[in-house]
Amino acid sequence: MKHYVVSVIAMCLMGQGCSTEAQVQTPVLKWEHGGCYSSWCETGWYSSPAVADLDGDGAQEVIAASYSIFIINGEDGSLRQRVDPDGDRVWPGVAIADIDNDGKLEIVTAHGEGYLHVHTNLGAVKWSRRPATSELRGLSLADIDGDSLMEIVVTAAISNRTNAWVYEHNGDLRPGWPQLSNDSGYAAGVYNDNSAIGDVNNDGTVEIVVPSDVHYICAYRPDGTQIPAHGMYGDKAWGRVGVWESLATEIRGWGQCNGVREESYRTNFADGPAVVADVDRNGQYEVVVTGNVYDCHAGYPPSRYNGVYILNGDRSRFNNGTYDWRTLPADIGAPLSEDYNVIESALNNPVVADIDGDGRKEILFPSYDGRMHAFWLDKTEHHAWPYSVYSATEGTLRFASEPVVADLDRDGFAEIIFTSWTQKGSNKTGKLHILNYQGSPLHEISLPMAFGSPSWNGAMAAPTIANIDGDGDLELVINTAHSGVIAYDLPGTANAVVLWKTGRGNDFRNGFAGVDAPLSPAGLRIVR
Repeated sequence: MKHYVVSVIAMCLMGQGCSTEAQVQTPVLKWEHGGCYSSWCETGWYSSPAVADLDGDGAQEVIAASYSIFIINGEDGSLRQRVDPDGDRVWPGVAIADIDNDGKLEIVTAHGEGYLHVHTNLGAVKWSRRPATSELRGLSLADIDGDSLMEIVVTAAISNRTNAWVYEHNGDLRPGWPQLSNDSGYAAGVYNDNSAIGDVNNDGTVEIVVPSDVHYICAYRPDGTQIPAHGMYGDKAWGRVGVWESLATEIRGWGQCNGVREESYRTNFADGPAVVADVDRNGQYEVVVTGNVYDCHAGYPPSRYNGVYILNGDRSRFNNGTYDWRTLPADIGAPLSEDYNVIESALNNPVVADIDGDGRKEILFPSYDGRMHAFWLDKTEHHAWPYSVYSATEGTLRFASEPVVADLDRDGFAEIIFTSWTQKGSNKTGKLHILNYQGSPLHEISLPMAFGSPSWNGAMAAPTIANIDGDGDLELVINTAHSGVIAYDLPGTANAVVLWKTGRGNDFRNGFAGVDAPLSPAGLRIVR
């Protein structure tokens, strides 16, 4: 973002085009009920929609998934095609890429009951695999070996340490996978879209980072072997270094779980995604990860707070001499609820982007405390952050989605855009939220009410920002819980700069935050 801040300031000094936050105009509902039936809609979960020109006719399609897969005309929201492949609900975002380098995009989806499907650009199933019978909650694409062909990583919500599979573009299981299949680390079920892909140790090779339902994080080379951790942990690989709140306990390698905080507070990553990003822009990538801090003496629930970590490629905690993450932000907010029978779970998906234009990246994530958090590298939340979507006086629980980030009015400062949803039985709906980089609300718009009989609504998935109708301005596409796919016009955004466009950052869904520039419809390039 820094590359255009100077030009914006110069324009202001010359009296030309100096923008203000008032120029972030009110979103306008463009269409709703995309993919719905005559009197109801399939439940939309945490799957972000994708936007692409699938058939090369110059018009953009919206590709969304709940249980079915919907190909929707971006211009008017009409349904072009409904696909209902084997498997149950779709948890991770729809991935779009030309995985076989034939000049045509593929649609990749991961489903309940363990099904992975690769579809042609016209929606036909190209090939399918079923690596597990448990739900696939993670899906990421990347060219991990530099051959210009894409690999597909899926992870499962499974009671087993073998939780991750890598498939070649043609459906062949890649040698060395699945993992974890040895004693190089600890792993269990992956209950969210957790994996991230990038060159985390700056060796010229892409690694695959997989947090799971333990207090360990595995990091694999393309051949499935784990990368080593720092020597202060002994001869361990990443997956054998536990994550504790106390660094001293972490280095020792075990805690007593005796009720003493330093011996008992550790972090579980069942729902904890990773992001690969160069947070201080020194040319080296770090791993940013969030997870659920709990007391291993007391057990959970209740959990204590969502923790946030920055890790170097050798698994040590980030410290560049100015910003030191060897000690961590703590007690940032206790859960309002951890019962999905009361309100669907809040997922602390991290987003890494430079929201204030200073050349360093901030870390944003929603939490089960009902707030959107934004941490600067000094480990504090500046300005009006965190921002709460929940009000105790209302008496209704509300949680926030993963955000997207864009400088809508190109003033050098980003806007943070996300949705929220409400407690079950509330007969209320969530909102579309647009905040400035300081965490102050610019617009809050109630989403449509549930279509049909459900007693609550909102949107749990990250929105997707893209130009879906060719008019120059951007739109926001949202996969709601109970009113189908909807779209909002974002007036005055023809020159916007998009920093984090959709769930997990890009159309490959791989949590790689390596490019700060407008993104193509087909997705984001991968560092090699």
